[in-house]
Amino acid sequence: MSKVRAAITGVGGYVPDYILTNKELESMVETNDEWITSRTGIKERRILKGENQGVSVMGIAAVKDMLAKTIIDPKEIDLVIFATVTPDMTFPATANIVATAVGATNAFSFDMGAACSGFLYALATGSSFIQSGMYKKVVVIGGDKMSAIVDYTDRTTCIIFGDGAGCVLLEPTTEDVGVIDYMLKSDGSGESYLHMKAGGSRMPASHNSVDTRSHYVYQEGSAVYKFAVTNMADISAQVAERNKLTAETIDWLLPHQANKRIIDATASRVGISEDKVLMNIERYGNTTAGTIPLLLWDFEKKLKKGDNLLMAAFGGGFTWGSVYVKWAYNTH
Repeated sequence: MSKVRAAITGVGGYVPDYILTNKELESMVETNDEWITSRTGIKERRILKGENQGVSVMGIAAVKDMLAKTIIDPKEIDLVIFATVTPDMTFPATANIVATAVGATNAFSFDMGAACSGFLYALATGSSFIQSGMYKKVVVIGGDKMSAIVDYTDRTTCIIFGDGAGCVLLEPTTEDVGVIDYMLKSDGSGESYLHMKAGGSRMPASHNSVDTRSHYVYQEGSAVYKFAVTNMADISAQVAERNKLTAETIDWLLPHQANKRIIDATASRVGISEDKVLMNIERYGNTTAGTIPLLLWDFEKKLKKGDNLLMAAFGGGFTWGSVYVKWAYNTH
């Protein structure tokens, strides 16, 4: 009997209309376009504006985009997983909100928090549900509204992040395609370098937490950069080596879009030339859990059935991982 794998059979995505350019940031904090571009590769990022607009808005739009393209009945969806660190509320899960809004009324759903690695964690989890034989259609979403937790007076972080969401549909296959392998890691010692101090059970919201601006992303950039360059590159190489993938047989590298220097280091470690590296960091910035599914959404037409995709991410926690996917369809 052929092995059952989870194949990606559809993708969807959404980014807000509002574009926050480097030029506009120059009027907000002490920075400039050349400085931002040379250090991060980012030229602009999308921002979700308006009252009562949570990350669910983008997740709903991404799933609806995918449903329109795959023409499946949302009632057939068994499970919805939403990877995000910016949920609409502490509870209910944003995945619950999205599932109901798109008509996936027969699905159970939950959120997954692993920062920038969240989509890969959720992809591996969704894949396991498919491989178990229990479920036939699983939707995995990655997205964040980072503008909600970014301090626009802090020039070290506000230049990096943007808003956006993407998703994939997973279905079982016995063909030689799908999620082939993955390696996921975490290290809680990274807490002090990248976190948000307030808003959780350790430090609930208070007048003091607001006054001390503790509800925003805190990052020690140099420490995070050092960890990310090493771990994201190494784990990608390990997954490639374990599956006997070479620079010639890897068709596309899909790295988390955090910083172009980290992306370049990962490609170099695996030996992949720049023409095989998918990037949209210059247009969207770091959308945290949204970066890799947004790459799939942006470049879907480039992907061909049988292509070897190596995905890699690194995020707060610390979390990091790599997933090897053999693409399952040609886009028409």
